[in-house]
Amino acid sequence: MEKGYVQVFCGSGEGKSSAALGKGLIFASEGKNVIIVQFMKEKSENEERFFQRLEPEIKMFRFEKKMTCFSELSDEEKKEEITNIKNGLNYAKKVLTTGECDLLILDEVLGLIDEGVIDCSELIPVLASKSDNVNVLLTGIVLPDELKEYVDHISNIESLH
Repeated sequence: MEKGYVQVFCGSGEGKSSAALGKGLIFASEGKNVIIVQFMKEKSENEERFFQRLEPEIKMFRFEKKMTCFSELSDEEKKEEITNIKNGLNYAKKVLTTGECDLLILDEVLGLIDEGVIDCSELIPVLASKSDNVNVLLTGIVLPDELKEYVDHISNIESLH
């Protein structure tokens, strides 16, 4: 079996999540299992229904309870959601430890660091728990230097205008 990798889609441009989801579709088309854990995004019922149709090959999880984007929440609401977000990270660590999927996409996980929700020391144990045959994709704008030693491929997506 091939050794799994960690890839990051980062940068100021649009399409990071789309690129990660595209990789997920390719994996699923090859008969592999994909789990997506989405962070800090506005909840969309249409998107949820769509991903339900892709099960069991692709499963999407969003641990945040609010419908609106994290950045638009009040400070009190953010405190509540941080607990839910950390549950999502714990779930990701469990998935990586057990190897229950071939590809784990942590969509906007780097945004958690940008927003001060977590720091690198909370994401490193998640990445370090990866089984050898599991692939991981991270998305977000900024890839902190502290995480680079855990990453095999970096795709920088920039906006030209």
